Amino acid sequence: TMGKGLNKVMLIGHLGKDPELSYTPSGTAVCKFSLATNDSYKGDDGNWVERTEWHNITAWRKLAEVCSQYLKKGSRIYLEGKIQTDTYEKDGKKNYFTKIVMNEMTMLDSKGSFGENGTSEPKAAEVNESKSEDDLPF
Repeated sequence: TMGKGLNKVMLIGHLGKDPELSYTPSGTAVCKFSLATNDSYKGDDGNWVERTEWHNITAWRKLAEVCSQYLKKGSRIYLEGKIQTDTYEKDGKKNYFTKIVMNEMTMLDSKGSFGENGTSEPKAAEVNESKSEDDLPF
């Protein structure tokens, strides 16, 4: 077998609104915001078409607090994370919500690179999620 799969996302974009910070009942910080990525391609008529894709971003723990503190609507960032899809029932129908769980972030407007360990040293922004998996609320 091939062993582990790969689920890695890299985005550069702008925040569509100010980040929203909240805490789980156990006190874990979680921050959510939307990120817009712009793309352009040639349409059938030969003209360039601008397309904006919106992504739902979620950050946890120290990184969540960093986002809440330093980011605002319009901030331009580079992030790395993974795709996660939640399902929920509404009116007897199954709904899907796709989000990106961020584990590394660099602010492109000003200096600063942050990993889940909360440091601002780019080389120390390597993420070790394994030790903290148990306090995730899902």
